[in-house]
Amino acid sequence: MGTHLGGRHVHSITMVRHGRTSYNAAGRLQGQIDIPLDSVGEWQVEQTAEALNSLYVEGNGNKRKQIVIASDLGRAMATAHAFADPLGLTVHPDSRVRERAFGAWEGLSLDEMREQWPEDYRLWLEFKGGELHHGAESKEHVGLRGVEALNEWSSQGDDDTDLFVFSHGAWISQTLQTLLGMNKVYDDFANLISMRNAHWTRLIPLKGIEDSDRWRMVDYNQGPAVAQTSKWENPQTSGR
Repeated sequence: MGTHLGGRHVHSITMVRHGRTSYNAAGRLQGQIDIPLDSVGEWQVEQTAEALNSLYVEGNGNKRKQIVIASDLGRAMATAHAFADPLGLTVHPDSRVRERAFGAWEGLSLDEMREQWPEDYRLWLEFKGGELHHGAESKEHVGLRGVEALNEWSSQGDDDTDLFVFSHGAWISQTLQTLLGMNKVYDDFANLISMRNAHWTRLIPLKGIEDSDRWRMVDYNQGPAVAQTSKWENPQTSGR
């Protein structure tokens, strides 16, 4: 597995976190448990789909092609389809884009983890690997499988193609840090805050340098305008 994207470059890569689930709302660790979007999450992804379309599809006059891939977990697939279906695009599931596996901790609340394994919980919060004692997948492996998937799908497009990847918070963070080489400076993968539900990050190639395969991050933790209001977590409110 490589840690950079070689060969042809797509015009951009946009990585989108899935909408809210009941586990997100309750503060439970999902990992690879297949939890669906809740009603708020379904509303969130509709707003995000409209924003992505307006900014990056209609905004370029529909001149570029789009490739859409997604984690095969239901919450990511539903988020992808909210964007892809109105545009008549195919969603390609890819298990390499799945969330990080958290082993025996999956499904537990933060309080339950802290009460049962206080030392490992503390080490996890301090980015020192306490979760690895309970069967969690390493951050390094998540980042490498993520970059492998991006490498393969990017090679199927060109400068007239936008790649959209619908995935999960930990996967996006660890893949992005691996791709940009942040993990070589700090190998604890603590460089980025966790992205909010139905938010995205966007990358474009670094141009003007011969034979460069580097990427530039132009957005991180970006969302629709409504995400800056109280309505994002409670669509029934006025949004003020």
